[in-house]
Amino acid sequence: MNMRALVVANWKMNPPTFREAKKLFEATRKAAEKARKSNVVIAPPAVFLRELSKRYRGSRVAFAVQNAHWEAGGAHTGEISLRQAHDARAHYAIIGHAERRAEGETDDDVRKKVASALALKMTPILCVGEKERTDGGDQYGVVREQLRAALADVAPAKLGGVLVVYEPLWSVGKDTTMDPREMHQMAIFMRKCIVDTHGDAGRSLKILYGGSVDEKNAGAMLREAEVRGFLVGRASIDAKGFSALLKVIENA
Repeated sequence: MNMRALVVANWKMNPPTFREAKKLFEATRKAAEKARKSNVVIAPPAVFLRELSKRYRGSRVAFAVQNAHWEAGGAHTGEISLRQAHDARAHYAIIGHAERRAEGETDDDVRKKVASALALKMTPILCVGEKERTDGGDQYGVVREQLRAALADVAPAKLGGVLVVYEPLWSVGKDTTMDPREMHQMAIFMRKCIVDTHGDAGRSLKILYGGSVDEKNAGAMLREAEVRGFLVGRASIDAKGFSALLKVIENA
């Protein structure tokens, strides 16, 4: 692998206390600073974001917000804005995650969030993926439409500032993962979709994989699947497992 992999640690709604969050962050930081072939982005629960980012003075770890509203402010009880997250030193934003879509996030919401993040010079980590695979290949239509909708307001010149995660829902949280050859085919298809809508800029689309990623499958994905990194869920809150994942990338 000639370039650094991007590894996004999505802690989801974990851990339960800030004391534990500090401990997990410290272990993740140490692993990240030893890694020479990875850049690490940590997406903690929003309530921990500012305090963790304020304490960190290094350059090997960046921060992401797991979810945020596209409006700068207003009557949106319970929400935080992308602007507020940016002020808390989040330079990345996870957008369109399968768990958020399951809670009602629409393609139009995703479109607005992507555009808002780019306007703030934040990097959208755009998640797309189908709920299930069919013999008829319906998953390709689902992914095409999600990409089309999400990037509708993104100029071709801005595409380089977007990361796209392919997240096959049927593998998320499971012990099985996608075959790297199938991921390679999907990566080719996704780039073709973006070329169709945005021209040649789509050829350099940066694609990550997210679906039960751990030290067992990461190496094969990097070698065979045309991906630039990973969105990691379960393994990111296991300090030993996350460190093992980064070590696998070192040898990929």
